[in-house]
Amino acid sequence: MGNLLFSGLFGTSAAVSEVREGKFIARRIRRSIIYYAPLTRGGDQTCGRGSTCSTYDSSSRPLLLFFSWLGAPPGAVAKYRDLYLNRGMDVLLVHSGVMHFLWPQWGLDYGMEILKVLEEPQFSGRALLVHASSIGGYTYSQMLTHISQGPKKYEGLKQRLTGHIYDSLVAGSLEHMAVGLGKTLMPRLEYFIKNTALLYFWLFKSHTADFYTNSIHVFHNNPISAPALFFFSENDTLCDTETVEKLIVFWRKRGMAVESMKWKESTHAAHMRCHPQDYISKLETFLKSLPISSQLKCGRGDHFH
Repeated sequence: MGNLLFSGLFGTSAAVSEVREGKFIARRIRRSIIYYAPLTRGGDQTCGRGSTCSTYDSSSRPLLLFFSWLGAPPGAVAKYRDLYLNRGMDVLLVHSGVMHFLWPQWGLDYGMEILKVLEEPQFSGRALLVHASSIGGYTYSQMLTHISQGPKKYEGLKQRLTGHIYDSLVAGSLEHMAVGLGKTLMPRLEYFIKNTALLYFWLFKSHTADFYTNSIHVFHNNPISAPALFFFSENDTLCDTETVEKLIVFWRKRGMAVESMKWKESTHAAHMRCHPQDYISKLETFLKSLPISSQLKCGRGDHFH
């Protein structure tokens, strides 16, 4: 699929690269936020072999917010990008940085930056779907914190959010978070990083642990009541199965439509790679249940029915 981070994605410039079923245009909206939209024949941009391309009219296309996992390889992220592009959605890729997590105030600032991007003319008014993977769920929760603090200000945005998908959500105690850092940043020093992180959380409790507690509370009482889908596995050390299952029950009691798929064994943030048929089948069933289903396509280019 090639790299997601193209050398020319700054300002208003754009880069074009091949995908399996056509081409797409990629624009860097912010330093760690990239927008992807499909191209079609016509217009005035080179599309290869002497033909030209132009962007589709994306103003009516749903927008997928993909909150990637920490240190996600471009090739792995590309599979999710292509999956949604091929199903009739544009994609806004939101990268998560370790400092957004280690110093939560920066994470909150980043959450506000994402909200401002969603109000820009090219995105405002468009139906939204969230797909958050691993620590990307934490980044999304920082966005939710601002929404919960300004319900009237963000009422329009809440109405635009048609569904949310959580893949390998880092859930449980502070220790789960510390384990996640060790496994992600430097697996060979996993235990050292875990213990250092726990000490750091204790030393700077008012600037870290207290923020995490608030984020968990906001997420638990999610201000978005749209349908949700969870992917998780029993052997995932970063995702406490009991915590996720209790959350699903709680959300259902609130009247939310919540679906889930759990495997006995899988790999954190790689369920689609380990169980492609189960994963895509469950995802497509979920997409068909959403209000935006009439605007989407299945994997072969046919519209959902």
